[in-house]
Amino acid sequence: MSAWQLPESYRSGSGTVRWNRLGDPAGRPLVLLHGTPFSSYVWRAVARSLARDHQVFVWDMPGYGMSEKFPGQDVSLAAQGGVFTELLDHWGLAEPLVVAHDFGGAVALRAHLLHDARYRALALVDPVALAPWGSPFFRLVREHAEVFEQLPPALHGALVREYVGSTGGPGLHPAVLDQLVLPWLGESGQPAFYRQIAQADQRYTDEIQDRYTRIGVPTLICWGEDDAWIPVAKGRELAAAVPGARWEPIAQAGHLVQEDAPAELTAALLGFLRDVP
Repeated sequence: MSAWQLPESYRSGSGTVRWNRLGDPAGRPLVLLHGTPFSSYVWRAVARSLARDHQVFVWDMPGYGMSEKFPGQDVSLAAQGGVFTELLDHWGLAEPLVVAHDFGGAVALRAHLLHDARYRALALVDPVALAPWGSPFFRLVREHAEVFEQLPPALHGALVREYVGSTGGPGLHPAVLDQLVLPWLGESGQPAFYRQIAQADQRYTDEIQDRYTRIGVPTLICWGEDDAWIPVAKGRELAAAVPGARWEPIAQAGHLVQEDAPAELTAALLGFLRDVP
């Protein structure tokens, strides 16, 4: 990930978080949250575009990407929601714009609805938000994480590569796929991959699902129409649940909209953000 660096560090309750700030410090603050099993790397193109008009914060959640990984680490949605709330305070952001993808969507929602994190606006991109969620593969690994941790490294690498490449849409460039898989390899990466799946529990979204009707900030919901992980119908359901939410389906994009259609996603985000006071 030599072209994508997170030079700053913050010591959270779940381990050291690596982060960076892009753009004009005088610009409106905007925070990007990644999903699983990804990292802030997926936001690189969108972040650089948004940084022309905003002060953009990017970070890798504990247990992901360049951030710390260690045995016994709490990387659950509950922990990540707390870490995000800590980070907002650390950055001095009282009411930022927030854009969140996949698992990061649940993190942003929990921080807002349970920890009273305030946002100026919220954009959710193919978020984990509505039950049921988790593919058959995801459930199998969660139930047998300790067994999967023992896979030979080459077999583990092939499994992760196949999984990350199954998001739908036109498919990932091989070099991008390499970068997305890399943090999950090696002595710390392999157990970390299974740790985050083992701790992915639907109860963390069940706790907040009935509160989506209380969201009072401007909300955009973007969804890749060819998402192979979370059907686009879930996006429409979520848009109907959040008062006044703007619905923006993106054609010819899978779950990783940032990789499949970065220009279209950036245009949708900019169009939404320009309307936010």
